Amino acid sequence: MRLIVEDLSCVRGGRRVFEGAGFEIEAGAFAALRGPNGSGKSTLLRAMCGLVGVEDGDVRLGDASLRSGRDALQEQILYAGHLDAVKPQMTVSENLDFWRRFYSGRETTTDVLKTFSLDQIADAPAAYCSAGQKRRLGLARLAVVNRPIWLLDEPTVSLDVANVAVFADLIARHCAEGGIALVATHVDLGRAPDLEIRMEPFQSSEKTSGEADPFLAEGAFS
Repeated sequence: MRLIVEDLSCVRGGRRVFEGAGFEIEAGAFAALRGPNGSGKSTLLRAMCGLVGVEDGDVRLGDASLRSGRDALQEQILYAGHLDAVKPQMTVSENLDFWRRFYSGRETTTDVLKTFSLDQIADAPAAYCSAGQKRRLGLARLAVVNRPIWLLDEPTVSLDVANVAVFADLIARHCAEGGIALVATHVDLGRAPDLEIRMEPFQSSEKTSGEADPFLAEGAFS
């Protein structure tokens, strides 16, 4: 299994966010997506899983790709963005069980709740959770959904040091089982990434003044 991003370009709202994105991630690899805020990291991850359109290029995993077999590609990807995907009116355990059933994942969530220190509040409405608890609940779904490709956007926001370590261990186990994790993060997860992908502010080659248009400065690859 190899995840291939090939000459990917994206335009949103009439602005070019990035162009020429290309890299390959082997099975079992942890890849870190780096770059300053506003450099297009979030857009890249969303484009890779088909949540935003691309202008050129492709994303391929075996016979599936964005251009052909898009549904088959999406069925291999679990995306976690800035929002925690937590339904406040449901309890903590109900939220996690929803994701397990929705994705036909593992049969039990009890051990996962304990791993993320959520077992003591399992029956509490998620609306009462702190920001850190909601983040842990959102990430806990990674452990109950069986998908090989993880695309994660700043997953450690609101986590304390202890729970960053729990998350890092989850990444390590996923990769050890042959999965792929592409993580946009500024945080040291306690292990060197197998691949580091760097994004820099995009500057249009069409500018004649030599100055970057601030409304176009959203991302490019180096």
